[in-house]
Amino acid sequence: AYKALKDKIILDDMDAINSLCSNTRIYLNNIEGQIKVYVDGDDVGDKLRTEEIGLAASKISTFPVVRQRLLELQREAGARGGIVTEGRDMGSVVFPHADYKFFLDADIEERIKRRYNELLNKGNSSEIQSIRKDMLARDKQDSKREIAPLKPTSSSIIIDSTKLSIPEVVEKIIRQVSNK
Repeated sequence: AYKALKDKIILDDMDAINSLCSNTRIYLNNIEGQIKVYVDGDDVGDKLRTEEIGLAASKISTFPVVRQRLLELQREAGARGGIVTEGRDMGSVVFPHADYKFFLDADIEERIKRRYNELLNKGNSSEIQSIRKDMLARDKQDSKREIAPLKPTSSSIIIDSTKLSIPEVVEKIIRQVSNK
């Protein structure tokens, strides 16, 4: 999604997206416990968490070639074990046999507030209404797609984080892992 937007590729153009996947070098590198994402040699980690990239990723992730390429990269990164990942289909598609799968949920208003604050903390300004519109669109698109829809698996542990702080969510996860 990052490179498609950077190269001004029309997101509905499956042939262009297929070509982009074939001609893009993406790799993940673990540096002191932090996974760094590189696209054609450039560290793009900080550039990936924008509303624009999120919506574009949601759109092009419906293309089978994109899904397959991402699956290969993600599974390669997880092959050595001891990895913690986050994403809308990590437990259902990418790592369906993971030892632990947590599905974090929160009501839409709380998620909008968190995203707004995240953007502000990164020095980006955004309108609440714009975030709401984008988030609702992405949720709808991701939950309705045929390939890897947004949903917990039967073995996922669902945590409603609406009224929880980050440390409280971490504590719930640690308790679950410690109890098994």
